[in-house]
Amino acid sequence: MPSRLGPPPPAPAAVRPRENHEQAERLALSAATVRGAHLATAEVPGWLAERRRAHVFRVERIPLAELDAWSAEPGTGNLVHRSGRFFTVEGMHVVEHDGPAGDGPRRDWQQPVIRQPEVGILGILAKEIGGVLHFLMQAKMEPGNPNLLQLSPTVQATRSNYTRAHGGTDVRLVDHFVRPDPDRVIVDVLQSEQGSWFFRKSNRNMIVETADAVPELPDFCWLTLGQIGELLHRDLLVNMNARTVLSCAPYPDTSPGALLSDAQLLSWFTGERSRRDVRAHRIPLATVRGWKQGPEAIEHEDGRYFRVAAVAVRGTNREVAGWTQPLIEPVGTGVAAFLVREIGGVEHVLVQARAEGGFLDTVELAPTVQCTPGNHAHLPPADRPPFLDAVLAAPPSRIRYQALHSEEGGRFLGATSRYLAVDAEGTAAALDPPPGYMWATPAQLRALTRHGHYLNVEARTLLACLNAVAARSRGGM
Repeated sequence: MPSRLGPPPPAPAAVRPRENHEQAERLALSAATVRGAHLATAEVPGWLAERRRAHVFRVERIPLAELDAWSAEPGTGNLVHRSGRFFTVEGMHVVEHDGPAGDGPRRDWQQPVIRQPEVGILGILAKEIGGVLHFLMQAKMEPGNPNLLQLSPTVQATRSNYTRAHGGTDVRLVDHFVRPDPDRVIVDVLQSEQGSWFFRKSNRNMIVETADAVPELPDFCWLTLGQIGELLHRDLLVNMNARTVLSCAPYPDTSPGALLSDAQLLSWFTGERSRRDVRAHRIPLATVRGWKQGPEAIEHEDGRYFRVAAVAVRGTNREVAGWTQPLIEPVGTGVAAFLVREIGGVEHVLVQARAEGGFLDTVELAPTVQCTPGNHAHLPPADRPPFLDAVLAAPPSRIRYQALHSEEGGRFLGATSRYLAVDAEGTAAALDPPPGYMWATPAQLRALTRHGHYLNVEARTLLACLNAVAARSRGGM
């Protein structure tokens, strides 16, 4: 019997989700395109300098006692904001065992650490311009950046920022990421921050495409992936948050194979997580052993590792024009390096399963070398990090990539690391590496960035840099 209601109305037209391979090819085209629709790549440093001149930026060290709206919490000594938001500086006690039964070598230490349980948004807006994906990058000031202003994601904001706990202006363009159109999401994954300085911190790494008109804003510019890749070869230009988001871009996998299958690599990594026993818990900052507090900073008794300092900030293009805050200041420049070699004609990098006290889940994949060399200079060679001396002694002919990049400038003061990819020829990096190390292809690592807490933030930076090297070697349009 025919329905008295008549035929059903036609279904509304839906946007067909792009297949993974189609999206990957669009990203590959953007990576191969070094002539953007907005700025020429060579013009970007000058544009950043112009944006720096257009604003007032000032960062001054101040005594801890002069922190405004921050205070030492009674009973714990933790540094807390009077709003109860943003972050706290607390203590962390870490005990690590190594072995299948937790009976291997034991490490036990205490340290200050940043606790920021809220999840922030690191989001890059993408738009097709002239048939090529472009990405909206922001010239953003962070108080801890050595040169203050660098290229950052479209949106780089904690929950406290974009819910305006600071009482300042709205975070521009954040609605694209708080409520994204599911058919327009290219990347959306929780990734870790530095486990040595944060306690279980994660941020939402996002790339979202839009077809809508985007307002022209003076501190923003559209760049292709190829342009950003070229800029990753320059020192202190692309900030850490942009690098971690870009590392998650799903490029096509063109490698013909790998030393280990994906299942074998995951099995090895799962075994590393299973055999490590890392137990970290928060303790009052006032009770952390081996650290001392002076009027200017909280620092280690031996002068190593890092210190907790305080700054007063003014930045007229920020949501709040002026504020004070504590920052973690590393002692010395770090080194983060992949040893690289071809195996069966396919490029591989040597990763380590690295435990850090602030990680959410025991270990994450890290660069072959990740340390501040000055913290180990007093040790005999046998006790220094594996492969560190080989990386430091590498001649220019063996260095495939190097640049000085800063770490997260919103929480770290002057934190910089020399990022390198070094040819493993002539080193002790054998096909059968020491325990805790394994060879993997960049394509395998890119696949793992689709999931959270597999690659640490330093490995993700190097992966973004290797993507840039690969795009440059293919030549650009």
